[in-house]
Amino acid sequence: MADQDKQIVVTDLYKTYSLDGIEVRAIQGVSLNILRGDFTAIMGASGSGKSTLMNILGCLDKPTAGLYMLEGVDVGRLPRDEMAGIRNEKIGFVFQGFNLLPRTTALENVELPLYYKDNMPAKERKNLAKYALQTVGLEERERHHPNQLSGGEQQRVAIARALVNKPSIILADEPTGNLDSKTGREIIEIFQNLNEELKKTVIFVTHDQDIARFARRQVRLKDGIVIEDSLLGGTNP
Repeated sequence: MADQDKQIVVTDLYKTYSLDGIEVRAIQGVSLNILRGDFTAIMGASGSGKSTLMNILGCLDKPTAGLYMLEGVDVGRLPRDEMAGIRNEKIGFVFQGFNLLPRTTALENVELPLYYKDNMPAKERKNLAKYALQTVGLEERERHHPNQLSGGEQQRVAIARALVNKPSIILADEPTGNLDSKTGREIIEIFQNLNEELKKTVIFVTHDQDIARFARRQVRLKDGIVIEDSLLGGTNP
């Protein structure tokens, strides 16, 4: 395995919180390499540390100890504003709850991350958002508001928003958690297409084994420790 293939390198990572004066070890000595183009499911019961790990991978939180290298940069030790810059450039997020603004259209929701780019013309912003919606098959729904969209369509808008900055990594936290099983499979198929056709590295958290089996790799956490790291073939939805 060449070092340049290792997009994410996590070494002996710890995350400790203080909760009502009690020390809580959410992550305990996790070491993990993610290669470019990986399609990985992170699994575990509630309290296993999977969301904490995702927050660190997404530069939303810092480790208490250990090393986190993202594309050769030691991001775990960067100031928060520099972490935010890397996060906006390299990582797209998808959440269980969609996190769409209710009073804006699908197109406007997808445009939102582009407002942080200095001096981007409105036309370019709109064209990029239109392309992202097209990528997830929602080009006909761009003028609809979230309450006019199904749950699956809302999650597609959220995926388009995650794509609009053209990140190399997509992180998804329980992306099918609010969806029925059929719609959940359709959403996972979109992630598979992003991985296979657009060469995005995809890492998603799930507690659902039926969803996790579509990944090519499963990392299972328990009490903040990796107890399983398996390479699988991946399954078609």
